[in-house]
Amino acid sequence: MLDIKLVRNHPDIVKQNLKNKFQEHKLPLVDEVIQLDKRNREIKKEVEALRAEKNSLSKLIGGLIKEGKKAEAEETKAKVAAGNAKIDELTAEEKNLAEEIKKRMMVIPNIIDASVPIGKDDSENVELERFGEPVVPDFEIPYHTDIMERFHGIDLEAARNVAGNGFYYLMGDIARLHSAVISYARDFMINRGFTYCVPPFMIRSNVVTGVMSFDEMDSMMYKIEGEDLYLIGTSEHSMIGKFIGTHTKEEELPLTLTSYSPCFRKEKGAHGIEERGVYRIHQFEKQEMIVICKPEDSMAWYDKLWKNTVDLFRSLDIPVRTLECCSGDLADLKVKSVDVEAWSPRQQKYFEVGSCSNLGDAQARRLSIRVRGPEGNYFAHTLNNTVVAPPRMLIAFLENNLNKDGTVSIPEVLRPYMGGMEKIEVK
Repeated sequence: MLDIKLVRNHPDIVKQNLKNKFQEHKLPLVDEVIQLDKRNREIKKEVEALRAEKNSLSKLIGGLIKEGKKAEAEETKAKVAAGNAKIDELTAEEKNLAEEIKKRMMVIPNIIDASVPIGKDDSENVELERFGEPVVPDFEIPYHTDIMERFHGIDLEAARNVAGNGFYYLMGDIARLHSAVISYARDFMINRGFTYCVPPFMIRSNVVTGVMSFDEMDSMMYKIEGEDLYLIGTSEHSMIGKFIGTHTKEEELPLTLTSYSPCFRKEKGAHGIEERGVYRIHQFEKQEMIVICKPEDSMAWYDKLWKNTVDLFRSLDIPVRTLECCSGDLADLKVKSVDVEAWSPRQQKYFEVGSCSNLGDAQARRLSIRVRGPEGNYFAHTLNNTVVAPPRMLIAFLENNLNKDGTVSIPEVLRPYMGGMEKIEVK
């Protein structure tokens, strides 16, 4: 959510940002907010004047009674009562105006960084850099679930019987590999100075609307029927929510945390859920990283975060690239975002395995996450990034570490988490 002062004083900036994000249909909201805000401030002044008049008249009443001017006293009391009624009326109008302003402000997107490329959708995202040499082996790479099935490592049919499409059973060495990757990612981030956390896997609606736009909420979140609770789509949601209503001392920043959680997503409008693969699913596990920092430090942390993911994937012998999200592909709360994509030898192209985002003070403003500075309080900046998210990451791992004889090599850094195993072999 933007600062109302920005909309009030620089509507041209807000409108140009809407145009850059190809959201021209929201342009009228800016003028509506300005008009509602103008009326709201007029009411505040009127209420302030009425209260001052009320205080002045209240002081007169006692004196008039003492002087025996009963009629004048009653007349003054009537004026006070009328003033109170008017204050109540204006206060109710002020409350309604505040709600209308907030409703509109919640759907006006954050101001994107000047470095963000302008484009309508993800087809206009911009490749930044490649890390590692993409390899196409001289043998055929099977579909990822076919690789898993060779090791009796996945059961989609049983999962469909139990829960439907978009779910899976991982078994044996593949399940162990899944857990090993998560554990390795956890320790990788701890070794980089992040505090490990396991958060709640459900959050209240005020946290949901604090961390994402209404469109994202509708397309992603599962609601618990009969309760004000939602299943998280990523641990970032509950991790940022941890700081709702807090005032952190400036000298305690930055706060750097890495969190594990299962994630649940409706995947609404996602071209359906595959019956065969595990690329797009309703339930998965994830290691995440978040940072809460001073505004002037957020871009430096943004670069550190995506580099952490690149370094982790390279340590597992997986080539990756970074892809900057263009203006039209940025979610409304994001200032800047980059996807990390892994190389798929089977498809001979890259695919998304993580996303790093700088949200500026948008989440902090919605959730009242403030910093106590020497010159007063201000809103923090928040960032998040995927460390690793199996089973999508498993697709990249299996394809890039598959050998011609059908075995899968285990990189040295992962072997301690696999009981010293150097290869996964068909048993």
